[in-house]
Amino acid sequence: MTAEEVQQQIIEEFSAYDDWLDKYNLLIEMGKDTPAIDPRHKTNNHLINGCQSRVWLHAELRDDGRIYFTADSDAVITKGMVNLLIRVLSGRTPDEILNTELQFVDAIGLTEHLSPTRSNGLVAMIRQMKLYAQVFKLKANN
Repeated sequence: MTAEEVQQQIIEEFSAYDDWLDKYNLLIEMGKDTPAIDPRHKTNNHLINGCQSRVWLHAELRDDGRIYFTADSDAVITKGMVNLLIRVLSGRTPDEILNTELQFVDAIGLTEHLSPTRSNGLVAMIRQMKLYAQVFKLKANN
């Protein structure tokens, strides 16, 4: 499934709900499916700066040339947000990650319904995932 197809699937899942409390509950449920980070990666080195909640993100470039993300957070909604990003970006090449526009964020209304601190955290998570992609791309080209 392409990143665009995954994003469309997310948009459809959220469109089933009109009330943002229901959408928050969906986010919380989705957070439970977040690929679990290995406890040895739950260190300060994997904490994302800029998030009010603690979010650990680990990225691994595998032999297939794709990056796989795992994560955890101490906040349930934030864990749901990182789950959405992982669904779209994990298992993609560095170029795919760098070139993917995350239109689902605006399409489901996430940006307008998050508090400013959570919005900043979402931006920080996206930035960190794209930074991992950039670093892995540079390493592969050297």
